[in-house]
Amino acid sequence: MNKQVKSKIMLLIMISFVLFLAACSSGSTGGEASSNGNKGGGNSGEKLVIGFSQVGAESEWRTANTESVKKAITDAGHELKFSDAQQKQENQIKAIRSFIAQKVDAIVFSPVVETGFETVLKEAKTAGIPVFLADRAVDIEDDSLWVTFLGSDFVEEGRKAANWLIEEMEDVDGEVNIVELQGTVGSAPAIDRKEGFEEVMADHPNFKIIKSQSGDFTRAKGKEVMEAFLKSDGDNIDVLYSHNDDMAIGAIQAIEEYGLKPGEDIKIIGVDAVKGAFEAMAAGKMNVTVECNPLFGPQLVDLIEAHISGEKLEKRISVEESIYTMDQAEELLPTRKY
Repeated sequence: MNKQVKSKIMLLIMISFVLFLAACSSGSTGGEASSNGNKGGGNSGEKLVIGFSQVGAESEWRTANTESVKKAITDAGHELKFSDAQQKQENQIKAIRSFIAQKVDAIVFSPVVETGFETVLKEAKTAGIPVFLADRAVDIEDDSLWVTFLGSDFVEEGRKAANWLIEEMEDVDGEVNIVELQGTVGSAPAIDRKEGFEEVMADHPNFKIIKSQSGDFTRAKGKEVMEAFLKSDGDNIDVLYSHNDDMAIGAIQAIEEYGLKPGEDIKIIGVDAVKGAFEAMAAGKMNVTVECNPLFGPQLVDLIEAHISGEKLEKRISVEESIYTMDQAEELLPTRKY
């Protein structure tokens, strides 16, 4: 065998050995931190452990959202660790710290309020655990503490509610008196839905919010606050703007007990588009509801898997939503999933 042939054989052996080492290296799943600072092997096909801290179960919307996220996580073959904060921030912070201690692969949470989470989110970042915001945002200067926000544009929902009202009552002479049932104090939807509504109303000075108080997003509190509104200003209220449908449904009960006709004597605007709102509209007791879609669980899981695989995500991702009126309710009611 001459030297030229020997050299070619040795070259082929060396190339084969290098390719073998490269293949072994690329197949490693040792669970070490990836180049972007996150846990896991960076493979969307792997089984993940996902911690999910939900606000609570204050409404039909929230229940539907919880089930959508939980089902999407388990359907994708991942392990779910779930915690219900019962609308208390301290419970949510405790749950997130528990997820960190358990070394989950990702944390999902819907913040009870916008502020006060910076410390615990820094702890998650230090642990290399990516955090995903679902439905509600946080007000923190350092946006590296979470990967992305998935949910609704609450400001736009407020604008939609206001624009519908202005169009509905454009022929009314004089002042239009509005009472407002706000959501949980300090929460993103309460802040933003009020902001969007007032932004539109600023150009229509004859539309005035005469009373505004939190109903904490619950049906019972909505009824209680509306009773107080009616006791002090019952004959002067033209419109109720409620930050969610459950409070509006509670308020409808209070209006009927007061002796007025909801939907006629007082226009009723809700947000969420839950089945209960469609039932109220079909009965002529509610005028409109602005959709806030809770069924984004599969989309959320896709985003988590994409991030773990190394894909860069936008900081804010919105879901598409509509607005529904009384005259659509009866036809659409059978199609509502929540």
